[in-house]
This record gives sequence, structure tokens and C-alpha cells, in this order.
Amino acid sequence: MDVVLLRDYFSGLQERIVAAVEAFEHDGAARFRADRWEKEVGATLTGSGCTCIIEGGSVFERGGVAFSQVSGSALPPSATARRPDLAGRAFSAMGVSVVIHPENPYCPTAHMNVRALIATRTGCEAVWWFGGGMDLTPYYPFADDVRHFHSTCKQALRPFGEETYARYKKWCDEYFFLRHRNEPRGVGGVFFDDLDEGGFERCFALTRAVGDAFADAYLPIVETRRTMPYGERERDFQAYRRGRYVEFNLVWDRGTLFGLQSGGRTESILMSLPPVVKWRYDWKPEAGTPEAVLYEMLEPRDWA
Repeated sequence: MDVVLLRDYFSGLQERIVAAVEAFEHDGAARFRADRWEKEVGATLTGSGCTCIIEGGSVFERGGVAFSQVSGSALPPSATARRPDLAGRAFSAMGVSVVIHPENPYCPTAHMNVRALIATRTGCEAVWWFGGGMDLTPYYPFADDVRHFHSTCKQALRPFGEETYARYKKWCDEYFFLRHRNEPRGVGGVFFDDLDEGGFERCFALTRAVGDAFADAYLPIVETRRTMPYGERERDFQAYRRGRYVEFNLVWDRGTLFGLQSGGRTESILMSLPPVVKWRYDWKPEAGTPEAVLYEMLEPRDWA
């Protein structure tokens, strides 16, 4: 695994996404703050990264685009649950994570992550793999937006086999599911993990295809919806649905658990959480309302 090649790609991807998102903030209403960090001596993990954060913008209420490169003496339980043979191995991990929370409730939240890991043990051959994906979490039901997002994902994965998108879409639907609520987090996208089939070049190319497609999949939706008028009702429902986003990330997300269990940087790990959230007891939308239609749209289906 060529570490320099990976670092060049991931750090460049971070820069491109930051520039693309920032361009929506007219007249410099808000800019990303680059928080460069390095793990302190004696910490569980070694390594460094840069977490770019935008808050209180005219379009984006909060957004994070983070690059990290870290190493540890033993893979955490979240990384070895599916591969117990790797338990106890040292590891290195590198990647980019993106979560964008627009202020306008008609603009969906979006998430993207691409990463590479290598696990080592003295006397054993190193084991490497890639993971990642992107998914969309709308607050109001616009089928055209979902079709655009999925069509872009499908087009990005087409060079890697006609079945690849369908396989990774199904994986995404199954992964981003709140089992304690028995409901999807959003309308899915694509998700993959433990990717090593076909060799390094193919796996890295597939990972790049996903990372490079994110801006085209998501930002045109923001451009379409960002000027739509909204009121307290829409903001209130957005905050309620954001609660589901928080629940998934803190209870089920393997990336969050990996970071916290391995001694990662808490501020960077929890950048994914939205700034305004609400919970209600046993609330359900009124039949026939746009909020009720959203729940119907969350059920997995073929979008592309």
C-alpha cells in the first residue's frame, strides 16, 4: 500500500470539497476554519490531521470535512467484530470524512467517507482494505433529489461492474438503519467496507470514484433548494429528524465507535453532529402532510 499516494489523494480531496462547499457562502458569509492537530506524546493513537469546520453560514449551519492519518497498537473491537482474525493487530488508518448540515430544512444533510486501513503483526503478512460511501438524509420529500443522488452514485461505480452499485446500495440501506427505531436514517446511497478484491489499484480507484462523485451528487441539490422559503414548522421537523441522525451516529455507526474506542480525537469524531436537535416522546406526523410523505420515502426502493 503506497502511503504517499493515499495521503496525496485524501488531502487533495479534502481541499476540493472544502472549496466547493465554501463557494456557496456568498460574499464570504462564512468560511471553513482549518483546525490542524497532532496526537500528544503518550496518547493511545499517534498521528495527525486537519478538521475543517464551517458554522453559522448563510447556507450551511454546520459542516465538517476532516482528514486524518493515525496509527495504533491494536485494532478496536468495532474493527474486528466482522474479522476476529485481526484482533490484536497494530493498524494505520487514513481517510476523509464529510458531514454537511444546511440550515434550510428543504436542503438534505449529506455524509461521505472514504478510508484506507492496514493491519500488521510481527511475522505475518500485512492486511489492507478500503471502505467508504455516501448517503443522503432529507427532511422533506423531493424524489428528483433522491434520484439525482443515486444516479450519480450509480454512474461513478459503473466502471467497476454493473452489479457494484446495486450491491453497495443494498449494503447502504442495511447499514444506515436504526434498529432500535426500526426505520432508515435517510434514503441511502452507497456503502462498502473490507474492500480488497481485485487488488490495490482497483480498490483505490473505486474509492476515488466515490470520493470524487460526492460534490456532483450533493451540491446540485443544495443549489436547487437553498432559496426555498421555510418557517418554524419546517425547522422544527428538521430538528426532530436530526435527532435520528444523532442516535445513529452515537449508537450504531462503526466509524464513530472506531474513533472513540481507539482513542481518536473527540472533536473531530463528533463534528458530524448537527448544532440544533430536538426529541419528542412518541411523536408521529399527521397523515397526508409532507412530513408523513417523507417517512414513506425512507423505505428502500430502486432510485436509479
